[in-house]
Amino acid sequence: MGKQKLKTRVIKKNVNPEWNDDLTLSIADLSLPVKLTVYDRDTFSLDDKMGDAEFEIGPLVNAVKMSLEGHPNGTIITKVQPSRQNCLSQESCIIWNNGKVVQDMFLRLRNVETGEVELQLEWIHVLGSRGL
Repeated sequence: MGKQKLKTRVIKKNVNPEWNDDLTLSIADLSLPVKLTVYDRDTFSLDDKMGDAEFEIGPLVNAVKMSLEGHPNGTIITKVQPSRQNCLSQESCIIWNNGKVVQDMFLRLRNVETGEVELQLEWIHVLGSRGL
């Protein structure tokens, strides 16, 4: 996102890896998309690009701005539909869960024959920040 780059750990010898890694981005510009690129890991040559995707965080940020305290767990705040403007492979719900706003999404990888990545976004408000 912008100049920020994060990497997951490498999962070896698996064509359907599950990372379950927590990665944290600092959001400075809400209009920038988050870009995701998947690579394989090669020992003796350059890593091969396995596809890419991107998504907007605007819908998640808009949900965070709502006053949701007191709503029951699992309350669907909004739904984001797949379109030509996003990489979603299916509808993505933003929900209120355990006092947090979370979004589950399945992203279709581009520039590859097939491939999909499942993500869960969670907004973390840092104390002392100016807020939204």
